Amino acid sequence: MCLFYSVPPAAVKFSRYTGTMRLTSLTVAAVALLTALPASAQRLPTIVTPSHYDLKFVVDLTRERFEGTETIRVDVAEATPRVVLNAAEIAFHEVTIGAGPAAQTAQVTLDETAQTATLTVAKPLAKGATEIHVRFSGILNTQLRGFYISKTKLRKYAVTQFESTDARRAFPCFDEPAFKATYGLTVTIDRGDTAISNGKVLSDVPGPAITQHTMTFGTTAKMSSYLVAMAVGDFRCLDGAADDIPIRICATPDKRDLGKLALESAAQILHFYDSYYAIKYPFGKLDVVAVPDFAAGAMENTGAIFYRETDLLADTKSASVDTRKKIASILAHEMAHQWFGDLVTMQWWDDIWLNEGFATWMANKPLAAAHSDWNVDVDEAEENRTALALDSLKATRPIHSDVSTSAQIDEAFDAIAYQKGAAVLRMLEHYVGAETFKNGINAYLQAHAYRNATSEDFAKSIAASSGKPVERILPTFVNQPGVPLLDVSVACANNQTVVTLKQQRFLLDASRPEPGRWQMPICVKAPGIAAATCEVMTEESRTVQLAGACAPWVFANAGAHGYYRTAYPPEMLRAIAARVGTELTAPERLVLLDDEWSLVRAGRHNAGDYLTLAAGYGREHTSGVLEEVARRLGAIDEDLTTGTTRPRFEGFTRSLLRPLLDEVGFAASSGDTDETRRRRAVLIGALGAIGEDPDVMAKSRAALDRALAGGPALDPTVAGAIVKAAATNGDQKLFDALAGAADRAASPEDQYRYLYALGDFRDPALIDRGLQRSLSPQLRSQDTAVYLVQFLTNPVARPRAWAFVKEHWPALEPKVTIFGGDVNLVRALGSFCDTAARDDVAAFFAAHPLPGAARTLTQTVEQITNCVALRERQTPAVTAWLAAR
Repeated sequence: MCLFYSVPPAAVKFSRYTGTMRLTSLTVAAVALLTALPASAQRLPTIVTPSHYDLKFVVDLTRERFEGTETIRVDVAEATPRVVLNAAEIAFHEVTIGAGPAAQTAQVTLDETAQTATLTVAKPLAKGATEIHVRFSGILNTQLRGFYISKTKLRKYAVTQFESTDARRAFPCFDEPAFKATYGLTVTIDRGDTAISNGKVLSDVPGPAITQHTMTFGTTAKMSSYLVAMAVGDFRCLDGAADDIPIRICATPDKRDLGKLALESAAQILHFYDSYYAIKYPFGKLDVVAVPDFAAGAMENTGAIFYRETDLLADTKSASVDTRKKIASILAHEMAHQWFGDLVTMQWWDDIWLNEGFATWMANKPLAAAHSDWNVDVDEAEENRTALALDSLKATRPIHSDVSTSAQIDEAFDAIAYQKGAAVLRMLEHYVGAETFKNGINAYLQAHAYRNATSEDFAKSIAASSGKPVERILPTFVNQPGVPLLDVSVACANNQTVVTLKQQRFLLDASRPEPGRWQMPICVKAPGIAAATCEVMTEESRTVQLAGACAPWVFANAGAHGYYRTAYPPEMLRAIAARVGTELTAPERLVLLDDEWSLVRAGRHNAGDYLTLAAGYGREHTSGVLEEVARRLGAIDEDLTTGTTRPRFEGFTRSLLRPLLDEVGFAASSGDTDETRRRRAVLIGALGAIGEDPDVMAKSRAALDRALAGGPALDPTVAGAIVKAAATNGDQKLFDALAGAADRAASPEDQYRYLYALGDFRDPALIDRGLQRSLSPQLRSQDTAVYLVQFLTNPVARPRAWAFVKEHWPALEPKVTIFGGDVNLVRALGSFCDTAARDDVAAFFAAHPLPGAARTLTQTVEQITNCVALRERQTPAVTAWLAAR
């Protein structure tokens, strides 16, 4: 599954993940109360296990309900009078167990808390095979989970979203990933509609009523219940193929032609994967469906991937580089899941990284193969940065974490499962070698195809293929939380460079050390030495000798493949900074900046030294690295400057970045590459929002006014940055124009670009108008949390937005508590940087618990606390640095 992130493309944002200090008793109590709230879940007994489901649904879109019958073939391991399976919001009408004359009517006992149904018969079921027959009904809910109703201005649709634990809302089932079975599906729907499911259509016949027709789909491969899929409506599809596998991109009729970019990407990705995996695409066909309402970004249902429209559909003529990249990236992620997750599934949700981390790691490979100018290696370094930020908190978690409740399972879909999982895989791949790693991956898939697997299974496979101690290395990254820090020092002995490395756990709150010891592959490079030296560090301290003459500095994460932070003494950092543009690759330059900023936040290094390092990036030409520079400049501008020093800091930002913008120009050129367009977008965004560059702001407003009035369209890749720069100092006229443009937009990219810009205004009256929109049915539930995040990450709007959320919580809560919405909202509150706001946030959610965001709340409180400490420690350092310029 691909999560829906809260930062729109081409908008320069910054993230603040901060660390723990001492919390007030109110904060601790509030967080503890929230964490304790989720009800305990009940794992199903394993006495009875399913092998096949025959499912028949009659879908009534008008009444927003469905009726169903099912036959479950099961195997009984020992005699028992009871069968326990999962069910939620399902009405049971008739249940029998057994076949023919031996069938027994079963009594049904429901446990709403555990979401189970216990079926009890008078005569115990004998060991062996039998059948469960159920007639049931349910509602098409409005919560975007289970079997739910989706609406456009013209009509209704029925869609499923079952991951993690919501198949039970559509049919009684053994709703745990280890209970794999095959599925046969038949759907009766309105005559003018069609249905899409996991299997190919076997038949489509009229009836039973004159207004209906019935579609029967082929039996699926053996798979987990959360991967079953149905979509009902007037979907229209574009057809293609790759390697003899039919591919369709489907959408509502008005958006069908917006699927052309996706169709092209899907074919390229499928062919790439068929070349990488020893097992060719195993599911016969691939449907990719954009639905009007979808909580996540996308969902990897076997052979039928379902999508949020904005992540799949775009106009081929006007799509930005970011949108084209996003479409390809999410497709690659979801299609990778067809192997990692669908073909081989984790045994239980505590190993969800075997799905999400693997798909995140794999998704970059077809993109890099097809688009060398997309700088995918920099994207991978950025993924590492995302994981390291969260993993530097005390409130992080191990990759392999115990989960039991549905809320805990949903919250495990985080940067630890996705980005940290992918980062650890990349590190291992570099350690054992790409071809050896590929062989191990294929051995793992072949050994566990159509079955379940664990982290240990994966480690054994890579160890067997490589002959290296992966089974000792991997658990230190999977089974313990946190990120290692390497303290680096260098000396010259016998005309050789001697590097001393010391490892410890890195925490943003350096005053409260935590134990940690890793077995980690490390690579060290030095100027004048051709090859990096790579070893596995197992001890607390190690000395590494580099061949060649003595070097003045070393870089201890060569290639940026390692999942660790590095700390250099000031004199070595200055030496690196002097050669950063000539000796370090783009991913290494990003890693250096991120590590140094984290050391500033932890109070280990000085913000003035960081600004000296950042000032050396005035010749940076890689957009992803410039985004890292802009992100940190934004954080310093907001948190570490004062009313007196902010103008001087804005001047520094302009002096650093304006020459780079002058180099590429404000206006697009016909000879621009994708990278040039992205670089221009980053620079306009940073100079407009952070540098307050009057020329950039004026040109942005003029260009936007012309485009909104029907004049020359904005260059798609730069449009987001221009809109943000204009909106930051925008007036009522621009607010109204953007709101109207969002309502009229034909493509999802245009719609959300204008919609989310309403959160960038600074005028209090316009902020209030924008917030009111979140209460309107005009704003879809799937968009509400992300929309509010735009206001909460705007420092001017933030206090008003938080007050608005609290005041209108009864109306907002149902809209933001769909999958991931509560996490997005609570995470955005980490943008506060004062103790009063921190305690207010904790107290509010103690009174209004969000079980699905329990850990996120703890992290948010920690982030705010760290920001307060950062401000107290580092504001004087920034003031002094600016004064000395």
